[in-house]
Amino acid sequence: MKNRRDFLKDVCPTVAFAFFGLSFLEACSSGDDDVETTNPGNGGGTGTGTGTGTGSGSGTSNQGFTVNGNTYAIDLTNTNFSALSTVGGWMNGKNLGIAALFLRVSSSEIKAYTNVCPHQAADNRWELVNGDTFKCNQHGRSFSANCNSALSCYTSTLNGDSLNVTIG
Repeated sequence: MKNRRDFLKDVCPTVAFAFFGLSFLEACSSGDDDVETTNPGNGGGTGTGTGTGTGSGSGTSNQGFTVNGNTYAIDLTNTNFSALSTVGGWMNGKNLGIAALFLRVSSSEIKAYTNVCPHQAADNRWELVNGDTFKCNQHGRSFSANCNSALSCYTSTLNGDSLNVTIG
């Protein structure tokens, strides 16, 4: 029988979090199984691996991105970002600790948006409608993905398989 850490290493983290939520990882902690910190970047810090834990600074995360201040360097070859591999693909970065929505608008551009609904500040309730409109399912409001709407855009630069996003 596998221990919890080996199981989570073998299973895609996104799937495990979808089924159990982050509280599963925190509630089942015990003893020497807690050598690594499992924080995906809250407070501007970094996640597991060789990162610096919570707080400010830089480091790497096995989730496919590094953080330096408020700039995220995202490795698009990481499976956590596979939704962005094709034009029209989008994802919500909240489950990974990135407070942003991402939309691949062309082969050479990925836009990043605030994850907070400007209507009533809900997050994590988004869907993409008709390829160019984000709809908040909390209250049904829709916002254009053209960066001229109430849904704020962040500065993003795509260079090959590397995406840099400055949040804030």
